[in-house]
Amino acid sequence: MFTLSTPSGERSYHHGDLRQALISSALEILSEGSVAGLSLRAAARRAKVSAMAPYRHFADKEALLAAVAEYGFRELTARFTAAAAAAPDPRAALAALGVAYVVFAREEPSLFKLMFGPAIETKSAHPALDEAGRACFDALRRAVEAAEFFDGDADLQSVSLACWSLVHGLASLIIDGRLMAEDAGSAEAIATRLTRLMSDAFAALGETRGKAPALI
Repeated sequence: MFTLSTPSGERSYHHGDLRQALISSALEILSEGSVAGLSLRAAARRAKVSAMAPYRHFADKEALLAAVAEYGFRELTARFTAAAAAAPDPRAALAALGVAYVVFAREEPSLFKLMFGPAIETKSAHPALDEAGRACFDALRRAVEAAEFFDGDADLQSVSLACWSLVHGLASLIIDGRLMAEDAGSAEAIATRLTRLMSDAFAALGETRGKAPALI
């Protein structure tokens, strides 16, 4: 255990606490602006530690951004889990995941853009971020599988991608100001309508095809 040697008025952290404090500071900065305003120096200043302190845990700015994006994916996965648990049946659970996705983007637009945007140039260099992103998509894929629109696994990836494309596109339109709430209702209401529409469409297609495999 150690404490940072910092000028008077700056905080001291136990080993391991500093990393989380910097991530929390970065999240605060994101909530107030955009990725452009987030840096190691800014996070250190917000956490009230020296400008060199972040380098104990992050090699560079991208490493900090990756840790923040990882947090975002884990938070989104947790919301998926809660939404599915509250749904009355698997197909309602899938729709609830879509709503949760859009609501998350509306509530955390800068974090959402960091997670999916180009700010982290070498995402493959950050295994924990990659793992968190995969876990998030796997939660969606499991929800699609549980909905049982079609027999077999042939359509699973395609349906999962279609669902993700719908909610991601909708979320992007909303947070970019391309879809005004007064035109179509709240983000949650829009997401509820569209996810139900997609679910009903897949269900009808499954019935028409007699649940035959190979959607594409």
